[in-house]
Amino acid sequence: MAGTNPLAAARAGIRSLPSGTEVAAYATYLEAQRAVDHLSDQGFPVQQVSIIGSDLRSVERVTGRLSYPRVALAGAASGAWFGLFVGLLLSLFGGPVGTGQIVFSAVLFGAGFGILFGVISYALTRGRRDFSSVSAVLASRYSVMVADAEAGRARQLLSGLEGVRPLPQAHQPPAPPQPPYGQQPGYGQQPPYGQPPYGQPPYGQPPQG
Repeated sequence: MAGTNPLAAARAGIRSLPSGTEVAAYATYLEAQRAVDHLSDQGFPVQQVSIIGSDLRSVERVTGRLSYPRVALAGAASGAWFGLFVGLLLSLFGGPVGTGQIVFSAVLFGAGFGILFGVISYALTRGRRDFSSVSAVLASRYSVMVADAEAGRARQLLSGLEGVRPLPQAHQPPAPPQPPYGQQPGYGQQPPYGQPPYGQPPYGQPPQG
C-alpha cells in the first residue's frame, strides 16, 4: 500500500473550514504565526491548529507616480536582468565565442526590449493610470483555532506568550434560558377545576394550527 502524501493530505483538508475552538485572535498574520510557533516550541501538536483570516479586504498601496522616464528606467532594469539570465544560459553553449561578449549583448538586447515594451504599455493606458501600486488581500482578524480537546492547553500555553497583543474574543450570544426540567406549569399536578390541561386549548374551542 502506497504511503500517504502529507502535502496532498494537507491540501485536501483545506477544502472545508476546520472545526474547533478559537483560543486567540490577532490583528496581523505575523502575530498569529508567532503564536503557532510558540505552541510548536512548547511541544503542542500543531497539526491540530489552524489560522483563519476573516473580514477580508483588498488593499492597494500606491508606490509612486508614473512617467515616461520612470517607465523606461523600470523597463530597462527588468529587461537587463532577463537578458543577463539568457546570456548566462547561452554562454554555456557559446563555443569559441567569449562568455563576456554573449552576456553583454544579451543584457543590452534585454534592456532595449524592456524599454520598448514598458513605454508602449504605458502609452496604451492614455493617462488613465499614472501611478504604480502593489495589491494584496488582507484580513482584519486572524483566529487561531484548535481542536476542542486541546483548546484548554493551548490557551494556557499562549497566556505565557509575550510581545503580542491578542484581540478580544469573538462574542457569542448566550443561549435562551430554558426552564428547569420538571418545572413547566402544571407539571406533575392537576390543573384547577374548569381549566384545560397545560398546552391544550380552552374547552369548547378548536385547536389552533
